Amino acid sequence: MIAHNDRRALDGLQQLDSQVIGAVYDQYFSEVYRYVFYRLSDQTLAEDIASDVFVRLLEAAQSGRAPQTNLKGWLISTASHAVMDHLRRKYRRPVEAISESMPDLGPAIHTELDQREQNRCVQQAYAQLTSEQQDVLALRFGQGYSLEETASHMKKNVNAVKALQFRALAALQRQIGEVDYE
Repeated sequence: MIAHNDRRALDGLQQLDSQVIGAVYDQYFSEVYRYVFYRLSDQTLAEDIASDVFVRLLEAAQSGRAPQTNLKGWLISTASHAVMDHLRRKYRRPVEAISESMPDLGPAIHTELDQREQNRCVQQAYAQLTSEQQDVLALRFGQGYSLEETASHMKKNVNAVKALQFRALAALQRQIGEVDYE
């Protein structure tokens, strides 16, 4: 069953109503951004991909392929596909990021470096997970979805999502446990 507001938004998108498009963007951008950011851990890239998701929504609306039922689900699903597309391109052409600013050499530099190293290790371990495992962790912890919402989005039953989440967290723990911090 579609909520009344979703139905109105879907109708407005199909008619390319600028007020509805703005309202949809305002309502869902932060959720799409958080999902992408959780998957990629890069603010600028998350903003770019989240914006691209809304461009895709407008293109779909213009061509008559706008979502017919679940707008939020369509947006998150499209974001998931965009993240996977980005990761495939990145895998083909790995790039080492270069910091654009000089680090602050204040007293907290050791703490910041330790935190960065821990984040890097977690990101590397996260990248070793399967796409489904990354998806379940992004939805559950990045988006704050319930087990039922995650199961619905992933088209799985709740027990399968629980098992997938458990395996993903166990795999992360094994990967991070293997890291040598010397």
